[in-house]
Parts: sequence; structure tokens; C-alpha cells
Amino acid sequence: MKSDFYAAISQIAAERGIPRESVQEVVEQALVTAYRRYLGNNPPPMEVSVKIDPVSGEARVFAEKQVVEDVDDDRFEVALDIARRIRSDAEVGEMVMVESTPNDFGRIAAQTAKQVVLQRIKEVERDHVYGEFMEREGEIVTAQVQRHAKGNVILEMGKAEAVLPPKEQSPADRYYPGQRIKVYLQEIRREERGPRLIVSRSHRDLIKRLFEMEVPEIYNGAVEIKSIAREPGVRTKVAVAARQEGVDPVGSCVGMRGIRIQNIVNELNNEKIDVVQWSPEVRTFISNALSPATAVEVQLNEEEKSAVVIVPDKQQSLAIGKEGQNVRLAAKLTGWRIDIKSASELLEEEREMAEAREAAQAEAMAIESALAMAKVEHRKVGANSMVRYQNIDLGPLPAELVGQTVDVRSVQDKINIYYNDKLIASYIFEEEEE
Repeated sequence: MKSDFYAAISQIAAERGIPRESVQEVVEQALVTAYRRYLGNNPPPMEVSVKIDPVSGEARVFAEKQVVEDVDDDRFEVALDIARRIRSDAEVGEMVMVESTPNDFGRIAAQTAKQVVLQRIKEVERDHVYGEFMEREGEIVTAQVQRHAKGNVILEMGKAEAVLPPKEQSPADRYYPGQRIKVYLQEIRREERGPRLIVSRSHRDLIKRLFEMEVPEIYNGAVEIKSIAREPGVRTKVAVAARQEGVDPVGSCVGMRGIRIQNIVNELNNEKIDVVQWSPEVRTFISNALSPATAVEVQLNEEEKSAVVIVPDKQQSLAIGKEGQNVRLAAKLTGWRIDIKSASELLEEEREMAEAREAAQAEAMAIESALAMAKVEHRKVGANSMVRYQNIDLGPLPAELVGQTVDVRSVQDKINIYYNDKLIASYIFEEEEE
């Protein structure tokens, strides 16, 4: 039987960009289904296969039939003499694979297999798209904006459709149909209707991939991106380090006359990008991360992983940034909590601390002097919880002190009572006016 299926297979494969072998396999499976339907309702269990000859394009059906002496139904049975032409040791009752292509199979196959083929072709196409993009997950791809749908931006990526959710969009972007943009292929979900591609314009790895595309030194490993801190659409900080001697990591990223970094900024719709040099020395790294501000001093608290950075008075607002953005990104970039102080604030704090220390020392000296001048007498607490001192009854004191000896210390017009060096009571006596 001469078949048009082979030509159709080649055409479908070319149009859909699917390997011809995959399409042929789908068609052969569909023809098996068509043949089983040709056999009628409830055929006995039997093995069926279809092979399409790549030269002639002929579809041949092979079906498992039972070997019998006399054939009643040639759809399911084969005569012993014919069976032995296929397999010389065939015996009655055994099953033999026999070519069973019906004369009108081409028409029946075309009618029956059409829908099955179309459905399976779609499934193969979806699998092919899924496999293609699975290999590109985590990469940058170029897509074309199609439409907006419930806050999502729907993009066309070759034979696939991608979704740019609201949370993955950059505030700096404006999306319009026909626009071509670079997106980060974040996730591929296998769903019943086909692969669902989730892309991002706000992911920090979009920055990393753009740098790899624009900076050969990063792509070939001479320069390494150590960390990225990003507030999409507004500002990004990138810490880089050289992995080869003699390479300027920051200069490599910026490029001659800033052309490399400008290409990335343009792709991100003027999102600001600070490229800073990473350092294993934390103070240096934190200082670099606060660029364009210049740090005078960096004080570290290793235990709390926090830093106080001293900057010139005129650069305090620059170091902090608009709404705290610069210091916030520097903290994300370094992994340290950062507090910015101006030089004058530091001097003022140091002055206040010095004054506080001096005041505390003066107070301690006064107390020490007062204690030295104090008159100390030992008195026993009476049954009434009172202590008699200079013809004055002091108390009542706590009941548990009855019978105990306390220290009475008198300084000028103040009397303090101590028990085991702990202040129990204090009395002030004002001089009576004459």
C-alpha cells in the first residue's frame, strides 16, 4: 500500500521543528489505534505494530494471529502453511506475527487516525518545547511582548508562551505589544496544556547573566561576581573580584568610556548600577560597598555582625542614600548590618561619653569621700523593730532584723542604716528654724 503519511510526516516535522523520527513514531502509534478500531468491537488481546517504510512511504500492519488448520476469521487467525512460511517451526495453537495490512487501510487510517495524530503531535510538540527550554532554565532569553492579562505580561518565545508575573516585573519597565525584551528564564512548569514558562525582569540573576553577556572577563572566569544586591528598576550594587593577576575587575565591568556598563543600564531602562571591588577584609569591603561615599573609619562588632561607618559630614546623606537605599543595598551586598555616622556625630558622642565618664568618676569620688567621713556605729535592733541612735528611735525596720546588729552611718543631716553592707533604711533630718 502506497501511503501519503510519510510525506505528511516530513512536512509536519519541518513545520513544527520536531525531529521526524518523533513524528513518525506518533503516526505509527496512531495507525495501530486505527487498525484496532478496524477490527471491530472487543477484539481478542493481540499484539499489533505498524511500520512506515522510509523509502516507499508504505505503511505496513503486523498483527499477532493464532495458527489454525482451517481459518474462520482471517482478522485473528492464520493457516498453518502460511504461518510456516513466516516461522518454519510454527504449530497449531501458537501465535505468529503476520503482515495484515487491509486493502482499504489507507482510507480507514486517514479517517480514524487524523484526530489521534493531531493530538499526539501537539503532545510531542509540547514535550519538545519543554525539553528545549529545560536546558535553558536560569539563562537569559529574548522574548516578544504579546499582550497583558490580569497583571501578567504574556510573551512569545519561539513556539512557546511565557508569563511575566507582576512580582517579577521591574518598576522601570513599560511593556507594549511587539516590544522585544531580554528576560531571565526562572522556572518551567509542566502543565496539562503544555509547558508554562515563568520569566523575570526583577531577579538579581538577570543582572549576573547580563554582565556575563557584556563582560568577556566574567564569561571566561577572569573576573568573578561575588555578590549582588538589587532593588529592581531603581538601583543595583555588584561586588566583583579578579581571579587572574593583573586584571582590574571594576574596570573590566565598566568598560572603555563606560560602554559595557551603559549597555546593561540601557537594557534595564536606566536602573543605576554600582560596581564595587570585593575584598576578603571586611572593613575594606564595607567601605567599598558604600560607594560613591567615602568611609573615614569602619568599626566592627563581630559578634553581632554589625558595623558603624564614619563618613565626612558632607557625605553622610550620600552614604545613606535616598530613603536609605545606598546603605540598605550595601548591607545586603556585604551581609553586615551598617550604621552610618558623620565625623561630627562621632566627636559629639565621644565628648558626651567623656563627660559622662568624668561625672561618674566625680560622683564615685564624692561617695567615697562621704563614706570616709561618715560616722559608723553598731546598734542592735530592738523587739519593737526600732534602733536607738542619738536619742532618736529609727524604724521600724524589717521584722527579721529584730535582735540583729546593724551599722548606723551618719553624714551631716543624713542617717543610713546598713545590714551586711546592704542599705536598709535612710533618714534625713532638717535643722529646725529658731
